Amino acid sequence: MDSTDATFQQDVIERSHEVPVVVDFWAPWCGPCRQLAPVLEAAVDRHADEVVLVKVNIDENPAVAGEYRVQSIPFVAAFRDGKPVGEFVGLQPAPSVEAFVNALVPTRADRLAALGDEDSLREALVLDAGHTPARLALARLLLADGRTDEIPELLEPVSYDPAAAGMLARVRLAGVEVPDVVAGLDALDGGRTEQALTHLLDAVRASSAQPELRDDLRAVMVGAFGDLGEHHPLTVRFRKRLAQALY
Repeated sequence: MDSTDATFQQDVIERSHEVPVVVDFWAPWCGPCRQLAPVLEAAVDRHADEVVLVKVNIDENPAVAGEYRVQSIPFVAAFRDGKPVGEFVGLQPAPSVEAFVNALVPTRADRLAALGDEDSLREALVLDAGHTPARLALARLLLADGRTDEIPELLEPVSYDPAAAGMLARVRLAGVEVPDVVAGLDALDGGRTEQALTHLLDAVRASSAQPELRDDLRAVMVGAFGDLGEHHPLTVRFRKRLAQALY
């Protein structure tokens, strides 16, 4: 479909929460744009309803072109969950365009991970052992069920991820008999996030002589910030307090 300055929000941003959207920024006078168009359309068509193609004429829609800093065309951008997730500039060979579009389409492991039940998550990891979202989702199920023995092996390969690091720290803190730690983890398990962060922050302030404990507490709080979202009021408030307590 063609999109405009007036409809881009609906056509692309909102739609990308349902399905990946590829946006072709072009102009009638652009020869490479005309060459790229059928290649891009064919790549998207091969995925039926799994990807949507939207075209934006930059001459007629300068606001959108300016917002996404389109300085050279053809310019192709991909959107998912309301955000840009990839782009390329200029005429590209068909295999490169195909690979660009393919990367937007959920794999079978992605679809299994999205189901969220334990059997589906384990099957997703059989198909793709490096599927970080599946590892995190399975670890959350195990943590909620009190089956923590498997979590270290499950999450160590992706411990660079703040959510994984936070869950690994929660497992290590389970045996710590410090009142604020116990209360904080209990509140976190019960979904009382503000109460949990308050107790964990108090524990951080009291742990200056125990660097390993302090680092685990920090990891748990950072993991909670990730679950809340970077702009959540609790994240904003407690991230600042955590930084003050640490430094």
